[in-house]
Amino acid sequence: MKQFRSIQFIAAAVACALAGRISAQPVNGVQAVVHDAVITRFEVEELTAPLAGTLARQYAGKPQEFNSRMAALQGESTEKLVERHLILNDFKSSGFTLPESYIEEAIQEEIRTEFGTRAKLTKTLQAQGMTYEKYRNQARDRIIVGILRSKNINQETIVSPYKIESYYKANQSEYAVEEQVKLRMIVLNNSSTESENTRALAAEIIAKIKDGAAFSEMASVHSQGSQRNPGGDWGWVETKGLREELRAAAAALKPGELSGVVETPGAFYIMLVEEKRNAQPRPLSEVRDEIEKVLLDQLRAKATLRYIDKLKKKTFVRYF
Repeated sequence: MKQFRSIQFIAAAVACALAGRISAQPVNGVQAVVHDAVITRFEVEELTAPLAGTLARQYAGKPQEFNSRMAALQGESTEKLVERHLILNDFKSSGFTLPESYIEEAIQEEIRTEFGTRAKLTKTLQAQGMTYEKYRNQARDRIIVGILRSKNINQETIVSPYKIESYYKANQSEYAVEEQVKLRMIVLNNSSTESENTRALAAEIIAKIKDGAAFSEMASVHSQGSQRNPGGDWGWVETKGLREELRAAAAALKPGELSGVVETPGAFYIMLVEEKRNAQPRPLSEVRDEIEKVLLDQLRAKATLRYIDKLKKKTFVRYF
C-alpha cells in the first residue's frame, strides 16, 4: 500500500514537472524520490553550488572535463540528499521520538556556535531569502540525521593495535620525514642601490665569525629576518622546503660548517648548518593517532554503506 501511494505521488510530481515544461516557466524537475519525499534538481544544484565555482576555475578552457566533473559532483550531491531522506524516513517509520526541548536546545547551541547571536542569524537568513521556520526545520533534520548516523554508524570505534601496526608497515612512505637540516641564518635585505654595501657587510660578518665571533650574536646584531632573535635560529626545516639557492647551499654543507654569502634577488643569506637528518619514516608512536583516525574513517565509511544499503532495500527509491 505504501509503495502504491508513493507511485501515485511520483506520477503527480512528474505531471507537475511536465506541466512546467509546457508553460514557459523554468522547470524545477524531479531528481529522485525517497518513499514520499521528492528531491528536486534545484536542491541538488543548491548543494552543488559551493564547489561549482571552484570546478569552473580549475577546468577553465576544458568544457568536456568540466561537464564530466560537474556530472559526478551532482551525482554525489544527489546521493547525499537520498541518504538524508532515507535516514529521516527510518526515523519516522521506526517510531523514534525526540523531545522538542532537546531539539530546541540543540538548535540554540548551533546558533551560538555558528552565528553568535540570534540577530546575526536573522540577518544571514534574510540575505539568503530563508525564513526562520525553514532554518529550524532543516536544523531539526540535521540533528535527527546526526543522531541516527551515530547510532548506526559510529558504533565501530575500536581499532586494534595490530591493525594500526599493519597499516603503518604497509604505508610507511606516507609517513616519511624528508631530509632535514638544523639551521641558523643571517638575512640581509638586498636592494639595487645598496647591493655592494650589503655584500661587503655580509663578507665582514663571515670574517668575524671565522675569527671566533658567535654566529648567534652576529645574527642578533645584523640579521633582518624574522629569526633575528633568538640568534637566527630556524630550527629543523625540511631541505625541500627551502628556496632553490638555499637548498643547494645547505646540501653542500656538513654539520658545523658555515656557508659563504648566498645571494638571491631579495636578500643575502649566511647559513650555519648545525645538524642534518636523512629522510626516514616517522616513528609509529608519533603517527599512531593519525593512523587510528584513518582506520576509523574507513570503518565508518563501510558501516555507512551497510546502513544505507539496508535502508534502500526496505524503502522505495527512484532516480530520474
